[in-house]
Amino acid sequence: MTIRVLLADDHVLLRAGLRALLQTSSQMVVVGEASNGEDALQMARQLRPDVVVMDISMPGCGGIEATRQLTESVPGVHVLILSLHEDSSLLQEALRAGASGYILKRALESELINAINAVARGDMYVHPAMTRALFFEEETEPAKEQASLDPLTPREIEVIQLLANGYTNRQIASALAISIRTVESHRSNLMNKLDLHNRSDLVRYAARNGLLNIEA
Repeated sequence: MTIRVLLADDHVLLRAGLRALLQTSSQMVVVGEASNGEDALQMARQLRPDVVVMDISMPGCGGIEATRQLTESVPGVHVLILSLHEDSSLLQEALRAGASGYILKRALESELINAINAVARGDMYVHPAMTRALFFEEETEPAKEQASLDPLTPREIEVIQLLANGYTNRQIASALAISIRTVESHRSNLMNKLDLHNRSDLVRYAARNGLLNIEA
């Protein structure tokens, strides 16, 4: 399946480098380029890409606000934030805005390709250098601050750990020798049992409970 990508960055040379990189992948095609948040919104609404690689700092409404409006108005589009800033507050703000991933501009070329693939299939990607920031999110609901593993079965703990560490449903099924349908059932039960609403919530839960493989 071809992944249709929209590039949004105000630096022409950076966009050119990103486009050249993605053109080396037979699975990706760049369908458009935007130089500011407003253009990114307009083009995403018209082109309906699978993934928008969104610079966090752009003229106009900026990457985070553009992400917020985009995820509200264009269902099915996944946003991968591209940033120079290793700032935990920006990561949390981007996730709250609806971003599916956050990658640093110093990332390796292979990391960017992996990140785009991850968010395109509905997973979340956070650059390894930023993963620790998931421990420090300011909770708005104190009751959820220290969620316990007690309500989970051993199998559910295995599933949530693999999900949080980026495994797809198919990979989890293979690793645990169960069917994909069973994985989907466990995933649904986990979200309901823990009152989690998206993959970002799931990853933060796993981080607080020591289930996330952290890379420095």
